[in-house]
Amino acid sequence: MITVLYFARLRESLGLDREQIELSSSLSTVGDLIAHLRARGGAWQTELAPGKPVRIAVDQDMANPATPLADGCEVALFPPVTGG
Repeated sequence: MITVLYFARLRESLGLDREQIELSSSLSTVGDLIAHLRARGGAWQTELAPGKPVRIAVDQDMANPATPLADGCEVALFPPVTGG
């Protein structure tokens, strides 16, 4: 089981701030997780569409699609932040 946290516009668009997802053999990397979430359709597909800026951290370290997931890890999804 992993915990997925959603921040800023993702939390608002998706209607939740966190959820638990069971890991499986087809869900072993960050890329697999994003594909799994996109497959839900609707706002999930829109917010996590290829090319739409979303940052991902696993256990508070920046991650990429090849980053492996392990039981008990925390995955955070958030839009990029700009300063000014």
